[in-house]
This record gives sequence, C-alpha cells and structure tokens, in this order.
Amino acid sequence: MDRRSFIRTAGVGAGAAAATGLAAPAVAQGRIEMVIVSTWPRDFPGLGISAQRLAARLSEVTDGRIQTQYFASGERVGAFDSFDEVASGNAQAYIGADYYWKGKHPGWAPFTAIPFGLTYTEIDAWMKYAGGQELYDELAGEFGLKGFPCGNTGVQMGGWFNKEIESPDDLKGLKMRIPGLGGDVLSKLGASPVSLPGSQIYENLVSGAVDATEWVGPYNDYFMKFYEAAKYYYWPGMHEPGSQLCMGMNASWWGSLSKTDQAIIESACNEENARQMAETNAENGRFLERLVNEHGVELREFNDDVYEAFGEAAEEVIEEARDHSDLAARIFDSTLKARKEIGGWMAISDVAYSIKRNAVVGIG
Repeated sequence: MDRRSFIRTAGVGAGAAAATGLAAPAVAQGRIEMVIVSTWPRDFPGLGISAQRLAARLSEVTDGRIQTQYFASGERVGAFDSFDEVASGNAQAYIGADYYWKGKHPGWAPFTAIPFGLTYTEIDAWMKYAGGQELYDELAGEFGLKGFPCGNTGVQMGGWFNKEIESPDDLKGLKMRIPGLGGDVLSKLGASPVSLPGSQIYENLVSGAVDATEWVGPYNDYFMKFYEAAKYYYWPGMHEPGSQLCMGMNASWWGSLSKTDQAIIESACNEENARQMAETNAENGRFLERLVNEHGVELREFNDDVYEAFGEAAEEVIEEARDHSDLAARIFDSTLKARKEIGGWMAISDVAYSIKRNAVVGIG
C-alpha cells in the first residue's frame, strides 16, 4: 500500500471507530445549574466572602460547566430559611452553620460547635477519620440532604458586653444574641438568649434590644462595628471553639450527579474548609490590634468562676440534647469521644507547645 492509500484507509477507519463510539473521546456532560443560598450577608468579611468564593470556585474548576447562582442572606430567602429552601428542592445547596437547625434536631449542633467542644483541628479529624461524616450523612439523610464541611472560624471570642462580667450573677437577666447550645448554656445561668442573623445584630445592640452579642472574632467583628455599642470584649468563647460551616445539598439533586461531579464538589468544599480557617487566623491578630488601639476596646478574660459555671451548665445542656433520640445520643457520644481521644493528643502536642513557646518568647 502506498502512502496516500494508507492515509485514506486510516482516515476511514478512524471515522468508523468514532461513529461506533469505540475510539471517540468522552463527551463532557451538559451544564449543571446550581442555586446556592447562604446564611451570610453579601461581601461580609470572612463568612460571606468564603461562601461567595466557594460558589465561584465550583464554576471555575469546571470551566463553567457547573453554573452557580449565589444568593446571600435575604436576597432569595432569609438566613434561617436556607435549610427549608434546599430540603424542598427550591435551591440545590446552602452554605451556613448547621447549629441554626438545632430546633429541627439537636444532632445538628455538634456539626457546627457545642460548648466545650472541638477545635478546628479536632473537628476536622473527627469528620474525616473518626465517624463524624458518617453520622452527618445519617442525620442529613433524614431531611433529604447531603453535605460537607466547607469552612471554619476557629476558637471564637466570648462576645461583646456593655458591662463587665465578674461573676455568674452578672449574667442573670442579660439579653444576649447567642445561637446554638451556647445560648442554652446562657439560659441555664439566667440570661435571655436571642437568635438573630448577622445582618440584624448591630441595630439590636445599638438600640439596646440586646445587651451583649457574640459573633465570631476580631476579623469579622471589626466590620460589624460592635465597638460602637459595647465596650468589653471577652475571651475565650466556650460556646464555639471551632465553628464548622457546611454546604448542605438537596440529596435528590446530589444523587443525580456523576461520581466525577460529586468528587469535584467535595474537593472544593475541602479546599475552602482549610482556606477559610487560614484566612481567619491570618486576619484575627491584625484586627484585634486595631480594635484595641484605634477604638479603645477593652479585652477581658472570663475568670475561673464564670468559666466553671459555663462548664456546669454545658454538661446539663449536652445531656438534655443527647436524650432527644438514639441518633442524637450517638452523635454527641461520638463528639465527646473525639474530644477525649483527639483532644487528649492535642493537649500534649499543639496546645502544650504553644503554651511553652509563648511563655519563652513573650507572646500573650
């Protein structure tokens, strides 16, 4: 066969193979529409920016094949309506803090944070290697959802107060914006917890509708301007030691995706989970200095009496939540087991090292 005959024959063969699908390249799937609602205000430093970044990332890594439409709190539904919007199938996903849904089932709380619970390092290990994700899937499945961690704010500050808290008695009658089981702890101590979305906290603090509030930490709190209404900034927060954020998706929609697209979404959530924590740690120190030096904020450490009262109330709250159901008991038991095992290791590794290092070099 001469060269021209070979080329013509080869061309016909290649065309036939393509026609039968034997040698044709895989055809990309069609465009996927993904509406994402959030519990955070648009462009809000930290939380809002992280959620927007994740939504944009999903389109970016798929060259636009996954088309995300992102709606911040109040743009499509209210912050606390995000759960129902996704469970009903009206939207494909939400990004938020799952302890907002503890009224639907107390088992949601540990997947964000519980009083005296897990730090970022500990909850990340629990979710990935100590049974957390499996329990999350079981709980989420009861509501027609599937989700993954997609962010963390680390150890939070104790909150902003318009008076000094020198004893547990100072908490009695205090109206404080604090959601989750942390709010239940304050209630045990005589305070009146109030649940408000982020966009409504400032106006309530300024007007005196609430006497105190927690939010996140210096980076996030600086932009909320809480320093204009409350003078004392307390630490450390017992209520949210490592607040995990999640992307919750409609389970039917999730099940319709290919394994490849599921892996892409999970990977993007893992990426943002680490990225937000890194951003928060990098920014908190810088903005703490600005709060103190530019706005005269007074830092206060909760004393041992107050913290012990927090601890006693937290034990009661956790036991009551645990008694809700078999699933709640298994979730809380697993969390506390992780606190003992993973936290026990952290106590003689990261924590012990930080304490000794800081004492030697004069930090803190």
